[in-house]
Amino acid sequence: MKENKNWRYRLYELVDVVDETGDGKPDFDYYDFFMMIVIIISLVPLVYKKETPLLISIDLITAGIFIIDYLLRWITSDYRFGKAHISSFIRYPFTFMAIVDLLSIIPSLTSLNSSFKLLKLLRMLKTLRMLRALKVFRVVKAARYSKSITIISNVLNDSKEALMAVCTMAGAYILISALIIFNVEPDSFPTFFDAIYWATVSLTTVGYGDIYPVTTIGRIVTMVSSIFGIAIVALPAGIITAGYMDAIQKQNK
Repeated sequence: MKENKNWRYRLYELVDVVDETGDGKPDFDYYDFFMMIVIIISLVPLVYKKETPLLISIDLITAGIFIIDYLLRWITSDYRFGKAHISSFIRYPFTFMAIVDLLSIIPSLTSLNSSFKLLKLLRMLKTLRMLRALKVFRVVKAARYSKSITIISNVLNDSKEALMAVCTMAGAYILISALIIFNVEPDSFPTFFDAIYWATVSLTTVGYGDIYPVTTIGRIVTMVSSIFGIAIVALPAGIITAGYMDAIQKQNK
């Protein structure tokens, strides 16, 4: 397929991070650099609470570029999956990065003309802060164009079994701690969600102090919980650091 470099394959080479040099590293070209700049610019409106004509224009222009990028990736998805079949085009919108792209585009459609029913619905949802917050997904888009993020992504994928084991341990820790504190101090924790929230905060050793035990037994549970929490939180950092160092060493070789 790669020998036949028609216009669609050339588009695929343009928009996708392709290892053309054969050194095992993703290449970084002008298109990648351009899209990184667009992503950074698209986040500017998010640091302002009020919308101005300039911010709306920035949002619409960058969203337009994202839409074009999305369509280009869609029409070249058969090369990405290595399968020249209609199933590739059906599959692409359901991939993780395609969903991220779509979620980052949808909020900008609220600034368009509301002639269409879909746009009217989006404009009604514009008051929801969550819809505006979806634009933060544009940061995730940068994963395609950054070598460092690509390396970290590969490290996470290679270490997924160990990380899943740690996540399972953390989940069990939160559940057990929440159940214990919820039954030990029912007055301090009105709902089980409050206990879950407290256990999560204790796991990360943040300690906001808005919800806390007041009895002696409750404080003992907190101390024991915090000690185990420190050990659990340290595990993912060690796994990711070791994997990252191995990846760097392989690249240097």
